[in-house]
Amino acid sequence: MPKYKRQRVNDSVMQEISLIVREVKDPRVGMITVTGAEVSGDLKYAKIFFSAFDGDVKETMKGLKSASGFIRSQLARRLNLRATPELTFVHDNSVSHGAEIAAILSTLDIHDDEGTENEDGDV
Repeated sequence: MPKYKRQRVNDSVMQEISLIVREVKDPRVGMITVTGAEVSGDLKYAKIFFSAFDGDVKETMKGLKSASGFIRSQLARRLNLRATPELTFVHDNSVSHGAEIAAILSTLDIHDDEGTENEDGDV
């Protein structure tokens, strides 16, 4: 499959799954964000990357695994693909990692070494 087509399929799968996950009634699946999707070239497998904002990540993974049949059937209805991929959910901690880095950067006190004034008018 050409690279541009695979990227379109990845984007479509990610978009639809982010909508489908809202309909999952399993209480273990709390507020999550789908951050990416990687579909194999033969459309048989898909890795779905997600970030969980509340609850235990392991419990969220169990909830998503138990709801994967529902999610897959809804995906088949919404997307016209040759084959509906088997879904594997992978926790993506890049959002929390980015928040940690932003918090660290906000605590740094950076001074201009050349003695010139910065934007605040400080020396």
